[in-house]
Amino acid sequence: MENRKHYMNKRIFLVFCSFLLIVTVSLAQEVQFTGNARSVVGFGETFNLTYSVNAQASNFHGPAITGFDILTGPYTSTTSSIRAINGRTSMSIASTFTYILRANKEGTFEIPAATVMADNKQYRSNVVVIKVVKNAGNGQNGGTTGKNNSQNTGGIQSGSNDVYVKAVVDNNTPFQGEGVILTYKIFFKVPISQPTITKPSPLEGFWSHVLKDNVKYNQYNQTIDGEVYHVAELAKVVLYPLKSGKLVIDPFELECTAQYKRQTKTKTGDPFFDDFFNNSFFNESYANVEKSLKSNSVVINVRPLPTSEKPVDFSGTVGTFTFKTELDNTHTKTNDAINLKCTITGKGNIQLIDKLNINFPPDFETYDPKITNNVSTTGAGVSGSQTFEYLIIPRKAGKFTIKPIAFSYFDLEKRRYVTLSSPMYIVDVEKGSGENATVTYSGAGKEDIKYIGSDIRHIKNQPLHLINTGTFFFGSTVFFLMMLLPVLFFIVFIIFWKKQEERRSDAVLMKNRKATRIAIKRLKKANAFLKEQRQEAFYIEISQALWGYLSDKFGIPLAELSMDSVHEALVKKNVKDEIIQQFIETLNNTEYARFAPGEKTMIMEKTYQEALEIITRIERELK
Repeated sequence: MENRKHYMNKRIFLVFCSFLLIVTVSLAQEVQFTGNARSVVGFGETFNLTYSVNAQASNFHGPAITGFDILTGPYTSTTSSIRAINGRTSMSIASTFTYILRANKEGTFEIPAATVMADNKQYRSNVVVIKVVKNAGNGQNGGTTGKNNSQNTGGIQSGSNDVYVKAVVDNNTPFQGEGVILTYKIFFKVPISQPTITKPSPLEGFWSHVLKDNVKYNQYNQTIDGEVYHVAELAKVVLYPLKSGKLVIDPFELECTAQYKRQTKTKTGDPFFDDFFNNSFFNESYANVEKSLKSNSVVINVRPLPTSEKPVDFSGTVGTFTFKTELDNTHTKTNDAINLKCTITGKGNIQLIDKLNINFPPDFETYDPKITNNVSTTGAGVSGSQTFEYLIIPRKAGKFTIKPIAFSYFDLEKRRYVTLSSPMYIVDVEKGSGENATVTYSGAGKEDIKYIGSDIRHIKNQPLHLINTGTFFFGSTVFFLMMLLPVLFFIVFIIFWKKQEERRSDAVLMKNRKATRIAIKRLKKANAFLKEQRQEAFYIEISQALWGYLSDKFGIPLAELSMDSVHEALVKKNVKDEIIQQFIETLNNTEYARFAPGEKTMIMEKTYQEALEIITRIERELK
């Protein structure tokens, strides 16, 4: 125990001596201040703009940046090194200022010089020229990962392939009408949050149906080019090609927030001091970077259906089906309605079946069928049933035959056409009553039938309201009052509108007043998703409630929100350190809870309670 105390005292002494050396050693080197960025970037790509000065710097003034979105920055990092040669001690210091930018238009752009103070002098950097092209091969188009060209400028450890999206299909050569599953996937090596598809793929040439069972993301790990990625399936869509040939599915676009570590390195030349000063406890933090991603395009070669042995009544139905018919009455009287029900059940493009070829006897009066869909979607496609209900009214007595009804489809398992037939129905119609009843219908489906007798309905006599001939509304007192009312209402409206404009002009005040109400509304919505076990929707609402509350309450733009800005904002409001730490911990727990192992219901319940508790505590502190 005594040796350990002695060792600790020795380490503290060495640290104290190092500080004395840093203070007393003078610098003797030429100051250089330079700006640096990639000369060519792709449209929509994120990259670093870095300014470096080889001296202790202060009062950094960044350039006026146009043609790019400033996602975050500038971040400041400082490195130092101490050397002792032949008894002479020297020290060098370098400062770095880093922006994270995103290219939002094509062209060549010049970023003006930045300024900084060093050794009581002002220095100007060089002009940085960047060319933005349509596709710089940055790997964010999906489909390929390539090598990870990592960047560590300014202490932000990021890579061009840390996050990307991809569109994949389970079958590139389907038959016309055969279902194809299109899956939107996101690959990531760093924590992400709020992935939102901003522009789905245009699906020209397809009939599409979104699979409803994809509320919870299917997540797994995948090794690509020797690197392990987390993969989340964002959405699934079943596509049915409407024509044969080459069809192209254009890319989809997605936005998300990626979290990168930001760490400042200090080099002293001594391993002990480097380990001490570079400990993550002292200099590690996180930066949230907004990502705009674009997937790959997908080419599907659709095979035409065989032309040989194609049934005459084939209408393009593809899949596996059964066919059933039911007539509710084969013995009836004239002018009495009967119902024929035809049900098709199975898996495939069942919702594209719009009619059946049925030949009714000419003495039957028929109406357009009532069509009922009862389909469900799973990860394997669309299945269910479609029912056609025909209303039939015999007008003459006798025996009538409804010929077998044929339904043809292309069976994917058998790779041939299949025709299913109903039984033949014989309807015995007796003469009804002598009353010549008529039939009317209402509704688009004509399924609601009403019988109206032959009685003549009398015209309804309205009561008479007589007014004295000597009384006129025009020119009366009531007339002038009603003429003035619109003017009064208009004046009141103008006054009210002006006051509302004054209140709305103070955007920060409006956001501050609405912050708590919006956060509570989102928490209620998250609670509903919790009860429905909709995991991804739940975490999106929780994250938006926390980050949105901070942005609106303290007037911080979402793009500038980070753990550091959150800490500074809460400290300025004199919020207790205990609550600040709890809020930051809640933010971190929320971002990573969705990918954490364990029982999801318990994790979601705990996350909801933490978010509700911390917002409540901060509201109490700010009152």
